[in-house]
Amino acid sequence: MRAESLEGMGVLQEHEGGGLPSSPASWYTPYSLGFQVSLTSFLMLELVLGFSSNLTVLVLYFSQSNLVDSVSNMVTVNLHVLDVAVCVLCLPITLVIVLLPPGPNLALLCCFHEACVTFASISTAINILVISLDRYDISVRPANRLLTTHRATLLLAAVWVTSVAVFFIPFLEVQCSTVVPAWRNQTLLCVGGQDYHTGLGMHFHLILQVPIFFTTVAVMLFTYSRILRALNIRIGSHMKKGAVTAMPTTSVQASVSAIIALRRAVRRHRDRRERQRRVFKMSLIIITTFLGCWAPLSVTNMLILGIGPSEALVSLRLWFLALAYGTTVSHPLLYAFTRQKLRRALRAKVKKRVVSLLQVDPSPGGTIIHNSWVENRKSSRQVRLEASKGTDRCLAEVL
Repeated sequence: MRAESLEGMGVLQEHEGGGLPSSPASWYTPYSLGFQVSLTSFLMLELVLGFSSNLTVLVLYFSQSNLVDSVSNMVTVNLHVLDVAVCVLCLPITLVIVLLPPGPNLALLCCFHEACVTFASISTAINILVISLDRYDISVRPANRLLTTHRATLLLAAVWVTSVAVFFIPFLEVQCSTVVPAWRNQTLLCVGGQDYHTGLGMHFHLILQVPIFFTTVAVMLFTYSRILRALNIRIGSHMKKGAVTAMPTTSVQASVSAIIALRRAVRRHRDRRERQRRVFKMSLIIITTFLGCWAPLSVTNMLILGIGPSEALVSLRLWFLALAYGTTVSHPLLYAFTRQKLRRALRAKVKKRVVSLLQVDPSPGGTIIHNSWVENRKSSRQVRLEASKGTDRCLAEVL
């Protein structure tokens, strides 16, 4: 009789004939208890926050038809639909992989998990790429956009077809492999490092994730740099025009109207400079968030492809995968709640809910108490901001 063991990651004691274990005692926990508790808690937190926030965004979008009225909103909604799918499909499978010990049915589950990881990685990168291109298009070419509604619909359909297609790549790798019997020692990155199949044919889904990630990063850097450059050119041309119109007036007489015009020009310049700083800050946050969440996982995939899988790399990859799932929480904050229309719709929903809770049936002779917070009153600053919103519609759509 011969015993085959996997150190550290759990082991199945087998007979020479390849029989199943005789008792549950032959199974061991694949990861340490501290590893399981910490990673499970982190994944559960991401699942709750990611699902609730993205579902809230989708409810707000679809409850008011005027919110989904542009290409930018279409691609943003598509990203949140993807995040909901990741929370419902991918996160629970990763939780199961972390908690369950290796078993006879884990091979198929591991392959399904790798399919989910491939789907989440590639589809997220492609959707972020599409959003970057849309923002570049609306900022640099606002009058003659290339990404029309019809083209955006076709592009999003192609994104989903690609995402669904890459989901089946790990299954095809198993079916096409002839090195070892099917569903044995070839499920990748679920059981001990000594039990991995290290042929490149079994790692094609990893090979595919790396270039797509770096391509998305390159496109993001290019598009957001061009957005900032276009905004800077508009500020410079506006100030030059303002100086040309103000010079003759001040040279003729130092009138009150000239002073008022100059103050307005300075105010507009200050507002645009503030907008430029806001766009730069948001662009930096968006790029840094994508890099911080997905770069560690991509680097780990490159190490697995270069030096082969090991127990340490597998454990590290699970932590980095949990970090990558964090984009399901950050996407609503970066792409949805930065939009004025969505924030206004959310405030309206909250106020309506508060009013419904505070409202009581009026009694004869009763006193009516007015709540200034729930009443729809606009301050002078809000009116001024709404009046000037139309002049910067294209830049407002960017963020």
